[in-house]
This record gives sequence, structure tokens and C-alpha cells, in this order.
Amino acid sequence: MKTNKNKILKNKDRGNPADCRSGIVLLVTLVLLVVLSALGYTLSNRLAAHRHRNQYIIDYQAARYACDSAVKYALAALEGVTPQLISRPNEPDFSDLFALTEVEYNELLAEWAAKSNAFQRRWTAESALNDVNYISPDVNYIISPDVNYIGPDANYISSDANYIGPNEAAITDFNDPNLLVIPGPYGPPWPFVIEPVEFEIGSATVKIEIEDENAKYPIGWALLDEEEHQREAIAGFETFCEWMNISYEQIDSLRDELAEISEIKPFKLEFKPIVERTTRPTRRTVRRGRRATRRTVTVKKTIPASVHVTDFATLFHSSLIDTETLAKPTIVSDRRKESALKYMGMWASNKVNINTAPRHVLEATFTFGGDADKIAEEIMQRRRIEPFADIEDLKKALFRYSDSIGKCEKYITTVSNFFTIKVTAISGVAEASTVIAVTKDGEKIKRIATISG
Repeated sequence: MKTNKNKILKNKDRGNPADCRSGIVLLVTLVLLVVLSALGYTLSNRLAAHRHRNQYIIDYQAARYACDSAVKYALAALEGVTPQLISRPNEPDFSDLFALTEVEYNELLAEWAAKSNAFQRRWTAESALNDVNYISPDVNYIISPDVNYIGPDANYISSDANYIGPNEAAITDFNDPNLLVIPGPYGPPWPFVIEPVEFEIGSATVKIEIEDENAKYPIGWALLDEEEHQREAIAGFETFCEWMNISYEQIDSLRDELAEISEIKPFKLEFKPIVERTTRPTRRTVRRGRRATRRTVTVKKTIPASVHVTDFATLFHSSLIDTETLAKPTIVSDRRKESALKYMGMWASNKVNINTAPRHVLEATFTFGGDADKIAEEIMQRRRIEPFADIEDLKKALFRYSDSIGKCEKYITTVSNFFTIKVTAISGVAEASTVIAVTKDGEKIKRIATISG
């Protein structure tokens, strides 16, 4: 009996073989589940990434197609657009916005709102009692005594560039400074020539922006190496950089980058056509005794001056210039995007429009003649009432500084002809963009350079 009991005890100590087998099966099952889960997770991630890539390709193709189509539309539409400068005597000037902090900017808007509300109350007292449907002859007036009044024809489109439509009049609220936008020389915020246009092409949302390049400081001026211009060019460049709070280290770095570009291709104030002469053999031969020689002819080829602008536009947008540093915001705001790059002409423009340039660009420009700060202030005050018709008009208005203005004639203009068209198309998560620099002479549009992204 004792022996049987010992055997039973030993069997209990060893455990039940059936239980061991089920434990092993359970362990193997768990391992398989973990492996299968990992495989399933990896496979699902790869499938999702594959679908994402495919969808991105589809979205990008749609965005690129919409962008290219919008570029053709913008170029065709610009032919019929004649930018018109507006009078804005009762509105804040855009010239110093780049230097205002967010607090100062909000104070300016609040002050403007207060003045506009006072004007509204005065107009209501004097005019509304006589005729509630009275339309003010002042093109800058956009407030109706009746906020629901939209005029006799809500669909009327005025040929006057200063006309504010009935819908805008109904929704504009001068009591809220956050809804106010300080107009630029053409009406829209600086440097826009027209209000940005948004529309849809297929699944893509397209935005077109046209900017006045003659309203910006031409970066090419910093490359001028002629002795008669070099000192003033350096002084004007430093004036612009100091206004934009660019540090001396950054100024030196930018100078080095521009010097490298100047070694590749020197910048001139006036670009001239390139004349190339090449000699090539003809089919005709000339016999001299026993020897026969083939005749040669000299071919003259003239390359237009615009090729220089294209070359510099390419160089200024290459990796030779650290544009990321210049694009860093100088003002942190949800409503404003201020940076040095915003005010730099990076497309090889060589003249500044005195009717559309802000204060620091004007001062940098008139450094070439002297009395820069005084001339800039005079221009800013006078052009708000009536833009200058030509340079002679400027000299007459500022006759005290006619000599200084005369020295700057080759650097200034009163009519812009250099523009950039930026087209951005977004479809899904994909974005395509194209920037085109053009010159406009009447209805004739000429492409200078194109950058696509």
C-alpha cells in the first residue's frame, strides 16, 4: 500500500500531462495572435500610407491643373486691367504700418473708427433728414444711415474704382476696428493692385494675388558698382535695412551674398540689349589656284534687354540669398504679415513708384539725391489727396527740393509697370503655387520670370 501511495504522490508532483499540453497550446496561440496583430497593423499602415500617397498624387494633379489654368486666366485678365490710384485724404496712410507694433496698429484703427463714426453722426444730422435715400458724392463715404438700405439696384457694378458696393456698405461696421482694413494706393491693402480673387476649379480652391513690384525697394540697387552711384546705393540700402530692424550681422551677410551675385553678373541701372556676332561657313566655296576655301559669313543676333531682368530674377530667388532670414516676421499678428522680404523687389525691378511706395522705400530711394526724409514726408501727405501725374508734377509740388528730385529721376516713376502674379491652388492636402513676374505696357503683357512650387 505504501508503495502505491508513493507512486500517486510522484504522479501528482509531476503534474497532469494534459494540462501541460494545453498550456503550451495557449502560449503558442498567444504568440501567434501577437505576430498576426503586428502583421495586421503593419499591413494596415502600409495600405493607409499607399492610399495617402495615391490621394496626394490625385490632389496635387488637381491643384496643379487648377493653378496652371488660373495662371492663363490671370494673364489674360491683367491685359484689361488698368490699375487706378485712389484719393484717400480721410483715411489712415499705409506708409508706416510696417513700423507699428500691434498695440499701435490697434490704436490707429480705433482712432479711425472714432472719426468715421463722428462723420456718420454728422452726416445723419445734416443729410438724412432731407432724403433718407441720399447717396453721398464723397467716394470715400461708405456708411448709409439705414444699415438695411442697399440702393435702387443691388446688382449695380460701378465703373468707379473708388465705389464701394451696396453690400459692402451694409456690412461695414466702423464701430468694430477689427473689421477695418487700411487701404493701399489702389484700394486693397498694400501692395495689392486689386483685391485677391478666390474661386474654385474642380476640387481645387484657387487664389490670385497681384502685387505692385514698383512699390518695393529694388534689391538690385545694392549691387550698383558705378562710382557715381555706389556711395548713395550703400546708404540707401542701409536706410532700408535699419527701418526693417535688420541687424548689422544680417546686413553684412546679405552684402556678402549680393557681392557673390555681382561677381556672376553685374547689375546695371539701365539694361541694354545684347548684340552677339558669330561667324559660320557657307555652302559657297572660293577657288584660289588649286586650293578651294569655303566662304564665311558673320551673323548678328540681338538679344532683348529683358534677358538681364530674367537672369537677375533667377539669381535673386536662388540659394545664393538667404530669403528665410529676410522672411522672418518683424510683427507677430493674426492680421498683418510684416517682414523685410515683403518690401524688397526681388524680381530685378529698377524703379520705385513714388505714388505707391511706403515711407522707408521712399527714403531709401531719395538717398540718391538728398533730403530723403523731408521729400518722403511731403510725398506721403500730398499723394493721399491726389497722386502725382508725372515727375514734373512732383518737382512743381516740391519745388524746394527740385534739385534733389532731379538727381533721382532715373530711379523713380509715377506709373507702375512691373507686377507679380501669385496663384495658389489647394485641393485636399495638396497645394500648388506659381509666381510670375510681368511687365505691362498698355494691354501688352510680357513675362519676365516664373517660379513654380
